[in-house]
Amino acid sequence: MPQEPPLTPTLSPEGRGSSRRLIITADDFGLHDAVNDAVERGYRDGVLRAASLMVGAPAVADAVARAKQNPGLAIGLHLVLADGRAVLSPSRIPDLVDAQGMFNSDMVRNGFRFFFLPQVRRQLAAEIRAQFAAFAATGLPLDHVNAHKHFHLHPTILSLMLTIGREFGLRAIRLPAEPGMGPWLRPWLALMRWRMDKAGIAHNDHVFGIRHSGGMDEQVLLDILQTLPEGLSEVYLHPASHGHLTTSMADYRHVDELAALLSPKVRDAAAQYTRLCNGFSDPVACAT
Repeated sequence: MPQEPPLTPTLSPEGRGSSRRLIITADDFGLHDAVNDAVERGYRDGVLRAASLMVGAPAVADAVARAKQNPGLAIGLHLVLADGRAVLSPSRIPDLVDAQGMFNSDMVRNGFRFFFLPQVRRQLAAEIRAQFAAFAATGLPLDHVNAHKHFHLHPTILSLMLTIGREFGLRAIRLPAEPGMGPWLRPWLALMRWRMDKAGIAHNDHVFGIRHSGGMDEQVLLDILQTLPEGLSEVYLHPASHGHLTTSMADYRHVDELAALLSPKVRDAAAQYTRLCNGFSDPVACAT
């Protein structure tokens, strides 16, 4: 049965009139029961309003069940094409994964292979389609799409995401543009923004979570909220009810990130400085 609506920050007069709109998202939904528990608690008792689902992850069934019990939580697809498990069997995509069906984390080498090798690109398209289809099979409305480790910055992946995603109701994609990023990324981000605008795909103006990945604690969130730029921002975290989930996130402070989502100080700051949106599907999110 659907749960009661979550706690909602009471907007201050400043928040009601603010043009600073904010989506707070948890990535890796479905990776582990500890992540799923944190997502549900962050939504019900904190400021979390969206989550990005890993459809090939071990705890995806539990994540989908929790999402259906909390229909106000906006759910998107977290495409996994590096450092994670594929949906298709290794025999279908032998140039992408190992014998256990796992992507490696060598994103530079894989990026060249996606771009230059047609056979690899065909397998990549098949896997992306399979992940969109798996999300559609959950019956959850598709709020947004992004990619694990922001791999959709790669132009081939973005092209496939846009083309295949259209068939599955794609309407919004995360733009991984954090204020203060290195100048070498700006041309890539400008191209990505231009392509999404041309395709009519909604996106955020700014993102926060790259610089402090794995360490988005209360103070970091408060600092972000107090200096949030105009427009639509997305803050993403990796909360969990305990740590030591994977070797690649061994130094992540998952519990501190959950505590930040539940913090009364963060809730008050969100109400004071922003318009908190329920995902990209919230009409306020895409208002101009």
